[in-house]
Amino acid sequence: MKSMTGFGRGAVTGENFSVSVEIKTVNNRYLDLNLRLANELQSLEANLKRTIQNRLSRGRVDVFINAERTNEVIYELNRPLIFGYLQALKQMQEEFRLSGEPDLNIIARLPNALQTKSEEASEDFAKGVETAIKQALDELEQMRETEGNSLKNELNERLLEIENYLPTIAAESAGVAEEYQQRLTKRIENLLTKSDSQIEIDKARLAQEVAYLADRSDISEEITRLKSHIEQFRAIMNEEKEIGKRLDFLTQEFNREANTIASKTNNLIVKEAALAIKSEIEKIREQVQNVE
Repeated sequence: MKSMTGFGRGAVTGENFSVSVEIKTVNNRYLDLNLRLANELQSLEANLKRTIQNRLSRGRVDVFINAERTNEVIYELNRPLIFGYLQALKQMQEEFRLSGEPDLNIIARLPNALQTKSEEASEDFAKGVETAIKQALDELEQMRETEGNSLKNELNERLLEIENYLPTIAAESAGVAEEYQQRLTKRIENLLTKSDSQIEIDKARLAQEVAYLADRSDISEEITRLKSHIEQFRAIMNEEKEIGKRLDFLTQEFNREANTIASKTNNLIVKEAALAIKSEIEKIREQVQNVE
């Protein structure tokens, strides 16, 4: 189990270059990869993305690469820019009848008049960048695993809290039928007393009504499903592959069962326990959002 939050750094120094890579990840529903590359690294983009995608499956991933060349720098003339500048000077000279010659120092200081010669990434340089990426991914994944273990412990505590409420709910729900019978009998007797009627209570009919109401209020299935969901949740947490989406789905199922339990009975103890379970489920939901 891994968290989607983490940070990793890698660095490689070669004969004529040095590369440093930083990777930062936060939670996201899908894999959102943001790779910021200098122009000289554009040819490496596809391979670098493939390397990252093979290691990460979810989260927003920001990759920062700083590459420096330590070999001799070769400059190129920006001929169109210099030619346009000289043509403008010539036109100015003719139009306003000015004397003088262009100054080489001024021309050399024109923005972008001299540009570094673009070079394709050498094989050694490309391997250095990929090695730095892998180092950063190793450190990132180690941090994500550490964070994932903390999340796992937190989620297990929340599941245990939910389980602790289930015996109380089950014990209280066991007396639902008797509770309904007493309440219904008392209401009928009160009505008969107020009307001075001599009608006798049909015991069979009363039992039938009680059974119907008790069946509608039975929450044993919800308790069973909730226990089953908890077992599935724990089993999934122990898997190595991407599990965040499945845990999120089970969290929704937790919430559905808790809502059903709360809506099926008027027993205050059961309702309070169901609300406490919903509180734990909300905490689980917040934590699950950060699971890869």
